[in-house]
Amino acid sequence: MKKNVLFVVNPISGDLDKSDLIEAVQEFAATNHFDLEVYETTGKNDLKEIQKIYDQYIPERIVVAGGDGTIKMVAEAMEEHDVIIGILPAGSANGLSVDLNLPAGIEENLKIAFLNHYIEMDMICINGKKSIHLSDLGLNANLVKNYENSDVRGFWGYALQAFTTLKESEEPFVATISANNKVVEHTARMIVVANSQKYGTGVIINPNGSMNDGKFELVILKSLDLLLIGKIITGNMPIDSDDIVIISTDKATIETDYPVNFQIDGEYCGAQKSLEIHILHKQMKLAVP
Repeated sequence: MKKNVLFVVNPISGDLDKSDLIEAVQEFAATNHFDLEVYETTGKNDLKEIQKIYDQYIPERIVVAGGDGTIKMVAEAMEEHDVIIGILPAGSANGLSVDLNLPAGIEENLKIAFLNHYIEMDMICINGKKSIHLSDLGLNANLVKNYENSDVRGFWGYALQAFTTLKESEEPFVATISANNKVVEHTARMIVVANSQKYGTGVIINPNGSMNDGKFELVILKSLDLLLIGKIITGNMPIDSDDIVIISTDKATIETDYPVNFQIDGEYCGAQKSLEIHILHKQMKLAVP
């Protein structure tokens, strides 16, 4: 008896042509006796369309080719269903796949996505929106906004915008944070809401993060001088620095003294003054190495 697998591919993510990838997936599925249904996202009603196809085929796995945004959309579509999600990294933001230590080669990734065991992974709910990976207020969200508005994609797009963003960066903001029955106030350049450890570039921002421990971390960066940025980028995140505070919790609120740019999983969400955050424990099943 053949097993059904739904393959969701974002044709424009990461500005990469996906035709070879689709062919490789179809070949792998045929060789391993899977019944494959391919769905290419359009950016219109994708969530509903995926739910419709799921109801029709009841696949035991959904394999996703795209970045963090596509994976999150599929996870949201499958909120009510018991299905394993496999990842083929193919976006401009592949933070989750970096965090899961997925290999670079397509062959190994196909085996993991179709055949491997899974973890039950947490998600975070922020102002009613879901986050699977890393969200943040402040400097990096400015970078995401600038990147979305620019024409240059991929690594060089980020590099160019990083320079612009640092040059234009706003004043620090004051954040009042309620978590673990305590209220604290910090002046910050950036606050990361982290379900995991590293950005898609491989930069570790939350060294003790775990995706299935029922908690998330608030990583508060009080200053962001070039020395500190250099340390973070080279993987020497100075946890014991006075410039960094990490709070581990399962729910929190953040109030800022003025609206601060905010992003969820690489998607710009406007300027926010107030965030309500809580953990969604063991929210999705994810195929891992």
